[in-house]
Amino acid sequence: MKQLYLVFFFMVCTLGFSQESKVNSDIEGFKLYPNPTINGKIFINTAQNAPKTVHIFDVLGTQVFEATILGKELNVSTLDKGVYILRVFEKDKVATRKLIIK
Repeated sequence: MKQLYLVFFFMVCTLGFSQESKVNSDIEGFKLYPNPTINGKIFINTAQNAPKTVHIFDVLGTQVFEATILGKELNVSTLDKGVYILRVFEKDKVATRKLIIK
């Protein structure tokens, strides 16, 4: 009986790891600077430099900012000082980074 559970466990694991995600993980050539930021502006540079959708979350996971940018510059002066999670979507790729605002 233990062998049956073991075989079933390996089948479930194999199926779980073999499925592809629609969203590829990191964006090629992704750069976020300056981090930490002091002046309320950050720059997001990528290899493709395509339009990007940016979501910023606080440490509790609440979305506090959303914007679509065509260039590299993003104004985050409306956010309070603190630590945030930045998630950038570009075409079918996504990048997630920590953002510090001083």
